Amino acid sequence: DTWSLVSRPPGVNVVTGKWIFRHKLHADGSLDRYKARWVLRGFTQRPGLDYDETFSPVVKPATVRVILSLALSQDWPIHQLDVKNAFLHGTLEETVYCVQPTGFVDSSRPGLVCRLNKSLYGLKQAPRAWHHRFASYLASIGFVETKSDSSLFIYRRGSDTAYLLLYVDDIVLTASSAQFLRQVIEALQREFAMTDMGQLHHFLGISVTRSAKGLFLSQRQYTLEILVRAGMSACKPCSTPVDLHSKLSEDGTPVSDATQYRSLAGALQYLTFTRPDIAFAVQQICLYMHDPREPHLAALKRILRYLQGTTTLGLTLRRSPPTELVVYTDADWAGCPDTRRSTSGYAVFLGDNLVSWSSKRQHTVSRSSAEAEYHAVANGVAEATWLRQLLIELQRPPCRATLVYCDNVSAVYLSSNPVQHQRTKHVEIDLHFVREKVALGHVRVLHVPTTSQYADVFTKGLPTSLFQEFRSSLTVSDAPD
Repeated sequence: DTWSLVSRPPGVNVVTGKWIFRHKLHADGSLDRYKARWVLRGFTQRPGLDYDETFSPVVKPATVRVILSLALSQDWPIHQLDVKNAFLHGTLEETVYCVQPTGFVDSSRPGLVCRLNKSLYGLKQAPRAWHHRFASYLASIGFVETKSDSSLFIYRRGSDTAYLLLYVDDIVLTASSAQFLRQVIEALQREFAMTDMGQLHHFLGISVTRSAKGLFLSQRQYTLEILVRAGMSACKPCSTPVDLHSKLSEDGTPVSDATQYRSLAGALQYLTFTRPDIAFAVQQICLYMHDPREPHLAALKRILRYLQGTTTLGLTLRRSPPTELVVYTDADWAGCPDTRRSTSGYAVFLGDNLVSWSSKRQHTVSRSSAEAEYHAVANGVAEATWLRQLLIELQRPPCRATLVYCDNVSAVYLSSNPVQHQRTKHVEIDLHFVREKVALGHVRVLHVPTTSQYADVFTKGLPTSLFQEFRSSLTVSDAPD
């Protein structure tokens, strides 16, 4: 019942399609199976006629790391599920017509078109239709969608608890007992064609290895594929992803192939899911995707050379009690040579595990280093506030205030000083936001020496020895033995 063959109504748009053939690979890169799928050309749809809303939420990376940390600390089983032809479960609200699939045209009725009853891959609204269908069913069996992340669902029954993470058609499910986990999976399989793929081992291109020490998240195979795509699989490695004078500008000769630059930069963005050590370097090259120049390409190649020597590194989640949130924030004042805007960075730890980080260019020019640092503190406090709310919904509320470490004494003083000075009026919103959180007891802003400021990795290039020390502190390491 995916479609019904009907005569083509006059004046309607008929969406075209094509066959997509893929090689499905195992986590180690070996061939799993051949796959063919009939996919519609979404670009032939007419907005307002064939589709309206298209946005579909996906789970946030920080949410994934928080759930894995909580499950690990309580020794819960973690399984991954795969929905077969997930988008076919979505119900279309619009009337959409498409051509009959090539090679499967009805010989007795070749002039008819397909009136879709269900969403097909390629339709712009297909992800949204599937998410709505799946979320509705979860609600009907007792799951509750969290307010902090609309792709995280919680199910509580007596003393049993289950957490479900949804990323399009990939699902991670963890529960307080193996028996309860099996009951939830059976409830899902009664409604959807779903495969239980066992213990979490390969999710969104990320290899997950469980050991006595915890979980090791690695994108080694993905890293090797990027190096092959760039033609640098045999390049000479280097020790850091950026040099000490890493600030890029708009000067230089335009690159010969801007499309490849953008493709590689986008691929490196996804690699930061498990590699916070390259977050600043990737942020720098992504600033110039609209008009890449030769110095930007050289910076990108340096990242690839660094990855060549560190393909075995990944993010380690340790088996430790997720006691409290701790945030490190830093800013590199007026670092951009073109706009003199600053770069903010933060790292958020839940217990011993790094669960969230950021390296981002500030939106405005800061008139002092204290202002730049305070903007960074505000960003870190905002992330900590969201994570505190998430933990409260997971019934794991923090027992005390979140500690926010900053290496600028003036910024620390501003966070609790109630006097509104003339020189701070232009950062008034951030001032009131942070001070409110401090007054409520949710946050404490403290000073930390620069030698222990791990967020430096996200704002500037560092010497090799210091970079490797901070990299280790951010729980980036080789796979445990």
